[in-house]
Amino acid sequence: MPLKIYNTLTKKKESFVPLEAGKVKMYVCGVTVYDRCHIGHARAAVVFDVIYRFLRFLNYQVTYVQNYTDVDDKIIHKANQEGVSSEVIAERYIREHQQDMQQAANKNRGRDHIELCLPVRFAHRNVVASART
Repeated sequence: MPLKIYNTLTKKKESFVPLEAGKVKMYVCGVTVYDRCHIGHARAAVVFDVIYRFLRFLNYQVTYVQNYTDVDDKIIHKANQEGVSSEVIAERYIREHQQDMQQAANKNRGRDHIELCLPVRFAHRNVVASART
């Protein structure tokens, strides 16, 4: 079954056909780095990560690029408020964004934390479980 997507130009669902067979290029406009991350930034990161992973699951070779908008009136305004350059503001919030997104991307093996997971999983069933390794 082909992947169907909604084409906003034609206002119809259409079969997805990449420009180059087997390859997909994604360029995603990233955050404007003038302040701390908020839930909207996290939502966008999750949405495009899911799309990326789904395309990989469908065996496409995916090139995924996301930018930081580091030249913008909001950045200049914040820099003027703080008496620093716009580059200082942009670099600060790029670092914070990367730290926030890295924390969200941390992955652990279930085996390493099974003692924590089992009580949560079975608590709603009133089942007592213990981990054996």
